[in-house]
Amino acid sequence: MLIVDNLNQYYGGSHILRNLSFEAPAGKVTALLGRNGVGKTTLLKCLMGLLPAASGSIGFEGRDLTRAASHERVRAGIGYVPQGREIFPRLTVQENLEMGLATRPRGAELPPRIFEMFPVLKQMLRRRGGDLSGGQQQQLAIGRALAMGPRLLILDEPTEGIQPSIIKDIERAIRALAESGEMAILLVEQYYDFARSLADHYLVMERGEIVMRGAGSDMEKDGVRETLSV
Repeated sequence: MLIVDNLNQYYGGSHILRNLSFEAPAGKVTALLGRNGVGKTTLLKCLMGLLPAASGSIGFEGRDLTRAASHERVRAGIGYVPQGREIFPRLTVQENLEMGLATRPRGAELPPRIFEMFPVLKQMLRRRGGDLSGGQQQQLAIGRALAMGPRLLILDEPTEGIQPSIIKDIERAIRALAESGEMAILLVEQYYDFARSLADHYLVMERGEIVMRGAGSDMEKDGVRETLSV
């Protein structure tokens, strides 16, 4: 599904991403873990075309998207839920969700599974996004990405600042999406227990490099928690 090969990125004289190579297969959750400042968000900006790659390649479903514009990547089927949610606070919940239909044919309707996964959104369709709680805004941001029918869903720290009850709802939703086999999921997360509960495969970043990788079921045995706490 997603194949990243020897990706490099710089800020000024600093080498931020260093020869990153990994894959995110369809029907699986690939969890990317690492402390603040290791380059996780920079990587996601490169994947979405918000930052150009200095070198290396980004392949998606057999296409080379390394130099593609952001809207071309979205049209290709990459959905992105950014850190901090970035919903439109003055638009209603329904209008926020409909923004996700921008790449769909005219007249396309919101997928019913958005409301099956997050029933609260259906109850709040006419409320402004800015009036929702942080957890509800996170559900809205995920719903907006799902509206486009992505083949790859990228989630940047979806548990940040979210109450535990909604974290459980988001966990169930991500698991259901992966089990459907319709998409690959790249989950960027600092919350170890959340990542471990979902990961089919894991990657650990330090100083712009992937220093550990393996099966999600081996994260405890491989000492991932200890690595992240050092």
